[in-house]
Amino acid sequence: MRILPVVVSAAICGVSAAWAQDALNAPGAIMRGLDAITGKVDQFEISVGETHEFGRLSILLSQCRYLPDNPATNSYAYVRIQDKNSTEVVFDAWMIASAPALSAMDHARYDVWLIRCRTDEVSSNGG
Repeated sequence: MRILPVVVSAAICGVSAAWAQDALNAPGAIMRGLDAITGKVDQFEISVGETHEFGRLSILLSQCRYLPDNPATNSYAYVRIQDKNSTEVVFDAWMIASAPALSAMDHARYDVWLIRCRTDEVSSNGG
């Protein structure tokens, strides 16, 4: 049964390598956050290099990349998320828009996920 994680990891690495070769850089990302206690859902835009505050989370977008054939779903972003009430970094990795469960943030109160990269081809109002 240990072979399954190895196969999944290899598949992800293969996909990542292919994406890295063909992906384009975007100036920002469209993300969504959920406060599980209040039920508040917020969709926000964040530019590369900027920080967005969501509840007590501080979200820094380092990079957003997308595949030109379908930028609405083939997007991934490198994000660092810190809880402002502590020095704890709760997430520091790539988020993948088409598979949010592969790179989920583990926080008791908040969920944050990538919707897509912000590009000229995809408006922020689109789905």
